[in-house]
Amino acid sequence: MDCHNICLVDAYAVIYRAYYAFLRSPRINSKGINTSATLGFMNTIVDILSHHRPDYIAVAFDPHGPTFRHEMYPDYKAHRDAQPEDITQAVPVIQSLLDAMNIRRVECPRYEADDIIGTLATRLATDPGNMVVMLTPDKDYAQLVRDNIHMLRPSTNGLELWDTADVCSHFGLDNPRQVIDLLGLWGDSADNIPGCPGVGQKRATELLQSYGNIDGIYQNIDNLKGKLRDNLLAYREQVMLSRQLATIATDAPVDLQLCDMRLTTPDYARLRQLCDELELRNILPRVQALFNPAPQTEPSLFDIPADPQPVPVAEPKYDTAASTPHQYTVLTTDEELHNLLGLMLASPHFCFDTETTSLDTNAAQIVGLSVALEPFRAYYIPFDDNQDEARRRLSVLAPAFHSDTIVKVAQNLKYDLAILNRYGIEIHEPTFDTMIAHSLLFPSARHNMDDMARTLLAYQPIEIEELIGHGREQLSMRQVDIDKIKEYAAEDADVTLRLYLHLQPLIAANADISRLFHDIEMPLVAVLCSMERNGVQLDTHALDDYAADLRRRIDQCQNAIYDIAGRQFNIASPKQVGQVLFDEMHVDPSARRTRSGTYRTDEETLQKLAADNPIVAHILEYRGLVKLLGTYAEALPKLVDAEGRVHTSYNQTVVVTGRLSSTNPNLQNIPIRTDDGRQIRRAFVARDSNHRLLAADYSQVELRLMAHFSEDPNLIAAFLHGDDIHVATAARIYNVPIEEVTTDMRRKAKTANFGIIYGISAFGLAERLSIPRAEARDIIEGYFTNFPAVKTYMDQCIDRARSTQAVTTLLGRRRELPDINSRNATVRGVAERNAINTPIQGTAADIIKIAMINIHRELKRRGMQSQMILQVHDELVFDAPVEELEELQSLVKENMESACRLSVPLIADIGIGHNWVEAH
Repeated sequence: MDCHNICLVDAYAVIYRAYYAFLRSPRINSKGINTSATLGFMNTIVDILSHHRPDYIAVAFDPHGPTFRHEMYPDYKAHRDAQPEDITQAVPVIQSLLDAMNIRRVECPRYEADDIIGTLATRLATDPGNMVVMLTPDKDYAQLVRDNIHMLRPSTNGLELWDTADVCSHFGLDNPRQVIDLLGLWGDSADNIPGCPGVGQKRATELLQSYGNIDGIYQNIDNLKGKLRDNLLAYREQVMLSRQLATIATDAPVDLQLCDMRLTTPDYARLRQLCDELELRNILPRVQALFNPAPQTEPSLFDIPADPQPVPVAEPKYDTAASTPHQYTVLTTDEELHNLLGLMLASPHFCFDTETTSLDTNAAQIVGLSVALEPFRAYYIPFDDNQDEARRRLSVLAPAFHSDTIVKVAQNLKYDLAILNRYGIEIHEPTFDTMIAHSLLFPSARHNMDDMARTLLAYQPIEIEELIGHGREQLSMRQVDIDKIKEYAAEDADVTLRLYLHLQPLIAANADISRLFHDIEMPLVAVLCSMERNGVQLDTHALDDYAADLRRRIDQCQNAIYDIAGRQFNIASPKQVGQVLFDEMHVDPSARRTRSGTYRTDEETLQKLAADNPIVAHILEYRGLVKLLGTYAEALPKLVDAEGRVHTSYNQTVVVTGRLSSTNPNLQNIPIRTDDGRQIRRAFVARDSNHRLLAADYSQVELRLMAHFSEDPNLIAAFLHGDDIHVATAARIYNVPIEEVTTDMRRKAKTANFGIIYGISAFGLAERLSIPRAEARDIIEGYFTNFPAVKTYMDQCIDRARSTQAVTTLLGRRRELPDINSRNATVRGVAERNAINTPIQGTAADIIKIAMINIHRELKRRGMQSQMILQVHDELVFDAPVEELEELQSLVKENMESACRLSVPLIADIGIGHNWVEAH
């Protein structure tokens, strides 16, 4: 008997899931095309082919126009938002990609993809040798599951395979067919299937456990009491209709045979063309790897022997250094270095790149330096373990790096700058970082060199894994053969130079971007490099003591949770927390399961229940303590250097608004508003008893920018008079004198002040303040009544963004908002909030960068020992000798408050202390 593994894919269900997974950080290529849905869908297809290895595959699409369910019930799916334009544009692209992969597409008029798959699955399952899996996140398909029909559901943990036992366990039913009756009773909000009012999933499950199906329930209706019985009787026709709507058809007129779905070798040429056009870097190599005839070592989840894979057709890869005419030369003698120096000094620009033993700039040793002065020609200078000799040889090239006229080009300049600084080489401006240039020109794209080379140069560089391998078996760069490392390293310099020649004219052609690049972002590189090198002193003993205290409190919290719950469970498991809170303790009778079958137990959901349910409050406390312990109290001491300092890395190209981000470790997310968060910050200390920390924080900079942008006279007046802005706002909203403003009024006004910058709704404000929605609506209306120009400005931001599909900061930093005109309300709402917030948050980011540059230069000019050591959004932290504190305070305040001229004053609040908490 032949055995066949068959996969049937619900196209739109997977496409939508992929699109919304990237909604907050969409994948936008250099052409401005949103490739989120396409990338996510193709990744899922490749995953199923890679891990489950079907012999046959087909992808089902919903038809255009109404289906037979609309004929039965005109309101079927009527409440859904319009399909996002990005999905509409992605669908034909995805279909072309499927055609290139020779994967069969199928569509049937009047029948949804559910019905196509249901028909094919049941038809093919009649052959006991066939194993069918249905790839979909839609719970409705569970009704089709049987011995040789399984359901494969994308989840955050990968692809989950559900068999009959899994379906029954998940829904609490005796067999999968009961899912139809479950949906008939419970309804399905996603499809606007009404069900029976007052019957949720839990009650529907209980009824089916007692009576088997809907018919059994009505045969025993007299056994039921009260409102449940009344509703079931009153809505009997609606329940029967809902059951019909929820039933997946298994008799759709689908003209497709098993042989039509055979998985065959893709059309590599067409697939490559599409991937190049879309800038999907990983799809083609992964697909090629799938058809590699190497022996299979990992068993398929189908657990049925697969037919032999087809032999692949050999296809050329992207152009690489091996196939492109180029001249890469290794330089080993001093004479060759002096000759190279002459070429560098005679060139208007040169590109350089370092190869090292580590990504840690404070510990890495240099392995080699590559230099390129013209396209397709580069030089590689190797260094051995003798670092003193490396320092001497590098010094030969120092005059070129010290030049004040030659442009020094690099990709991620800050890293190479830090490495060469440790070897005594200073790099003077002018400099050009291709990564930063690309981030200003194409803020939503990816900025690593390989992606840029593919999209801008149609070139595929050698990947680092080809040299050093993967995972634990990785080699050190010192272990790589000189010929291989020469090709890789020299290519990096060559490609980066070619990127420079492409990007530099684009930067020069835009006055705003050119000013941002040359006056802010490039000078900032040296400032950040200095801050990273300085590091911040950490009191590890204090953190060790605090970690012990956290462990004790975590144990106490865990025991309290177990006592209230009456049993032990995994508090770290959202699924188990949901079962305990909602199935066993019924802390929220209105709680409903998500489409994945679990309850929402995120912080926002639990916060609403914490006041009335001690166990919920304990769970939130437990989570907070565990995060503090693992992320900070235990982790930070492991990262200190020999001098007891921790060194973060600042990123200029990660956040599209222009804000800096911090990694390894992230020092920008340490809580400040809680006592526990302050305990962590208290461990950040001055370097010795003769030093203090000085913290300077912009006061309400985003509100001041709102006043400047909106030109609201009342908001401007409050800042010019030096009023407490939240008290002044409360006085206007509540129409009371300033002296009569209560603490609660100020709190609500403060939340409104900051929330409105982010486009908060009455619902959102009500949630944040734990007040009725009507009161929140009154607060917002009162705010706009008293600050009408703010509302006008916000509306104008959205209108301008709708016209240009982009917004800019005060200094011209641009952010694309392609979804601002989406017909989908959720997608459009995210873009509208970004249209309001980005100009403000981005301008605030630019302002503090200017302040950092000016302060750094002034400290250097004065020869002061004080060091800038941290930047956290609107705050700067310095480590200073006691004798310089007075001068430093004046210097910092002056430069922060003069960084930008606004219609209201910029104010910097300054504090001094032995640790960060005292200084803040």
